[in-house]
Amino acid sequence: MKEAFTVPKTYAEINEKIRKGQAVVVTAEEMIDLVEEEGVKKAAEKVDVVTTGTFGPMCSSGAVLNTGHSTPRMKISKAWLNDVPAYCGLAAVDLYIGVTEPQQDDPLNTVHPGQFRYGGGHVIEDLIARKDVRLVAEAYGTDCYPRKALDTWINVKTLNQAYLLNPRNSYQNYNVAVNLSTQRDIYTYMGVVKKDLGSASFCSAGQLSPLLNDPYYRTIGIGTRIFLAGAQGYVYWEGTQHSPSEARGENGVPKCGSGTLAVVGDLKDMDTEFFRGASMLGYGCTAAVGIGIPIPILDEEMARYTAVKDADIVAPVVDYSHNYGHNEGKPLGYVSYAELKSGTININGRDIPTTPLSSYRKAQQIAGILKEWIARGEFFIQEPIQLLPTPDTGQKFKPLKERPVSGGVA
Repeated sequence: MKEAFTVPKTYAEINEKIRKGQAVVVTAEEMIDLVEEEGVKKAAEKVDVVTTGTFGPMCSSGAVLNTGHSTPRMKISKAWLNDVPAYCGLAAVDLYIGVTEPQQDDPLNTVHPGQFRYGGGHVIEDLIARKDVRLVAEAYGTDCYPRKALDTWINVKTLNQAYLLNPRNSYQNYNVAVNLSTQRDIYTYMGVVKKDLGSASFCSAGQLSPLLNDPYYRTIGIGTRIFLAGAQGYVYWEGTQHSPSEARGENGVPKCGSGTLAVVGDLKDMDTEFFRGASMLGYGCTAAVGIGIPIPILDEEMARYTAVKDADIVAPVVDYSHNYGHNEGKPLGYVSYAELKSGTININGRDIPTTPLSSYRKAQQIAGILKEWIARGEFFIQEPIQLLPTPDTGQKFKPLKERPVSGGVA
């Protein structure tokens, strides 16, 4: 039987309180203390919105840019932004720059470990900083678009449109990476992981992370208004690799990756404080993205979800020296975020120092800013126009099924 709630609220009621400056807004950290002190029911009655935050590497990110037409006009077929290739398979002057794209002459890993000093994430950071970015473009020429070459400067202030369009951000949970090899350190998207269980890398804000505070996606869905890199943005779809049917704990929190979000927002309003190009030694380029999501406390259940603590959230410990890359083996165990944030976890009877890739201080800052925006009546909560797939759908991430190719016929 479905649980009956005694303090239901609606989005409209909460927004009316925000409009009047009467909404009670707390961060996810503050909600933990409130629920412990006063219980779930009183916390649900008292609080209207809980704010969350996260800041860390999010490789599946990029920006759409419309440069405007040159004279003569040009249908751009190849383009580079500060020597970083951009995708041109769109309309004539629409470009997409992904954060993991390195500069065209980057030596990559030919001199290992590669430095990957500048890439798409750095281009986007420069655009957000209002710096000029060099655009070099080529075209094959058509009757309506006769120009074949372009070399100029662009600036985000003069672009027609410039917006982040990130296919997968804000992973609900994630692996803890360790290295069982006794031979060498490894260079991964989880950073440098030291040999012989010399370190453990993790990447989540834990109790402040958005989807861990709404584990079944009751309030976060398509159309949800969010904090995105210092601006107001939106969830536009489930993120790629969204996999809600993963194993969960008794509190509903998934024990591995699970949910993801696709997000969009106006680059012109963003702040480099919350978007940074990044270089992962021996791995590649990426960007750190700041995201905050307000969670309306519609009832006691949402109050209980938003009081989740680091001690109640576990993540799988995975060997990245072999098992991860070859899709083999099982997790070496599970550890809580309270253990991870203590600086040491114990695996196979050994104490291993931990290394966070995400910034908890930044996550706190984002949750705090979002709280202020709402309290000042500058940010309203948006009811999703469609919810994300839930565990009930059975949706689960599928590996690539390779098929033999013969004669080029499927």
